[in-house]
Amino acid sequence: MSDLTGARWRTSTRSGTNGGECVEVADNLPGVVGVRDSKDPTGPALTVRPAAWSAFVTDVKAARLTR
Repeated sequence: MSDLTGARWRTSTRSGTNGGECVEVADNLPGVVGVRDSKDPTGPALTVRPAAWSAFVTDVKAARLTR
């Protein structure tokens, strides 16, 4: 498990203002990107490599992922 001490969590600018179904991302740490549920900030967080996160974001923006 990666150490997320010092993580600066943020939500997407596309997230609604009602705070319903959001994820928070911390991409300020070397070698890891943290992802967590904004409704449970003290709960578990996923960690992925920056390249994997970048590929995921690219696919989301290009609408290549389906439900």
